Amino acid sequence: MEQAIERPEQDAIIEGSGHHTSTVTFAQLTDRSAKAAALLRMIGLTHGDRILLFQPVSIELYVALLAIFRLGLVATVLDPSAGRKHIEQCCRIAEPKAFLGPARAHVLRFLCEGLRHIEHHLVTTSWIPFAIGWSKLERLSPLDSIEECSSSHDALLTFTSGSTGLPKAAIRSHGFLRAQHEVLASSIDLEPREIDLPALPIFVLANLASGVTSVIPKCDLRTPGMIEPEPVLEQIQEHHITRTVASPAFYNQLLEVNRSKPKSQEKNKEGLASLRKLYTGGAPVFPPLLHELRTAMPRGQVIVVYGSTEAEPISHLNWDEASTHDRLSMYDGKGLLVGKPVSQIRVRIMENQWGKPLSAMNTQEFAQMEHPEMQPGEIVVSGPHVLSGYLNGVGDEETKFRVDDHIWHRTGDAGYLDPHGRLWLLGRASAIIQDDRGTVYPFAVECAASQLGFIRRSALASLNLQRLLAVELQSFAPADADQQIRTILAWAHIDKIVRVPRIPVDRRHNAKVNYPSLTKQLQRYVS
Repeated sequence: MEQAIERPEQDAIIEGSGHHTSTVTFAQLTDRSAKAAALLRMIGLTHGDRILLFQPVSIELYVALLAIFRLGLVATVLDPSAGRKHIEQCCRIAEPKAFLGPARAHVLRFLCEGLRHIEHHLVTTSWIPFAIGWSKLERLSPLDSIEECSSSHDALLTFTSGSTGLPKAAIRSHGFLRAQHEVLASSIDLEPREIDLPALPIFVLANLASGVTSVIPKCDLRTPGMIEPEPVLEQIQEHHITRTVASPAFYNQLLEVNRSKPKSQEKNKEGLASLRKLYTGGAPVFPPLLHELRTAMPRGQVIVVYGSTEAEPISHLNWDEASTHDRLSMYDGKGLLVGKPVSQIRVRIMENQWGKPLSAMNTQEFAQMEHPEMQPGEIVVSGPHVLSGYLNGVGDEETKFRVDDHIWHRTGDAGYLDPHGRLWLLGRASAIIQDDRGTVYPFAVECAASQLGFIRRSALASLNLQRLLAVELQSFAPADADQQIRTILAWAHIDKIVRVPRIPVDRRHNAKVNYPSLTKQLQRYVS
């Protein structure tokens, strides 16, 4: 790792706070990962073998990842909280040769046949029968050699949720990860010796490659919308954090500390004020949260990053560059501004045909399908850091199409490009409502509704030819809340406002509306 040579004594990763802080420098991380590589080779793992990682975000996770990359193995990651069926499906697809995780993760071996059939088991904490202790690497000499890999060699395998069928396996090559790092390093302005609080694991890899110190948030990153904010805020002060990247749900929790205090009490003086750069994405980030974050960071910048599992990043927006007209447009139903596409990617808006596979076409045919500026349609992207296909082609038919020699990815999002070349999001292409009153877009409605401070979250759906707006209201919502909502959304022709205790969201970011689940939930409210 280059950073170990350039700045060996600089902290690479920091865990915890106070007396419970663990730190590893770039030199120590290189040495420990080389010993881990020696252990993996000793048990017989060879070039191309897949290792299933159930290790939480921690120093040891990145020790394992670097060891895996050093040997030309393939890191395989899935969400164990998705359930036993999901784990079994992913094991059948990936066929991992080894399984690595803490002792509590190995309990799943007794429940999942797919995990029991994995040949090698490694435990990173404590002791588990029939598992190889990660502590063995302490007695091994570092493996000095690095397996030579082509840019097309598999490096990282992850899975979609499989909520609409079998999980899709997204495979990233070494060349893909390098291209993604180069885009991230420039688009999120990574500078050596900065201190980052990354709540999204992929960004730790980008930090390691850029000489940035990563402080792992002291919270359960599996549920960013339910974290305890105080320990994280303490870390920001203790470790002098200068930048952070996380989902909007994570930041919403950090801001909750001040919101919950009575006005008579002095609010947290520090909070996020010491931060210089804050990046957020992975889910829609509406203007009120961006404004609140910017207010909490008087000397900092708040940047929205739009991307997806298959293409990260696609565009970004510095909130300071959004004009008053832009903000009013968002509240007036024009959608959600996410800024200019990064220079390394091509973004096009085409006729919305989501759900219908697209045949290969030539450049002229593609050009005829493209929409001009300000005309909404399906967002498609292409570039070196855009996933060209899934493992075994499962999922390619509905999400990929070819134009001459180039593969394009269908994001599944709807939006448009404005005269300044900036991208505006309108919501999931599958969630657009089209009826005899015209077309209405989810993000257009939800973004406009967000200007009412008593709405915690809203979501647009259609059921039995009715336009429904589900709303989570704050405890201080006024008696005429429904009337206020109808007034600002008169243009959307909402048939019914449905108050619900909780709108279903995605597992990973706790911020994206799960529209299929929402529709099921709303059935009880519609005759």
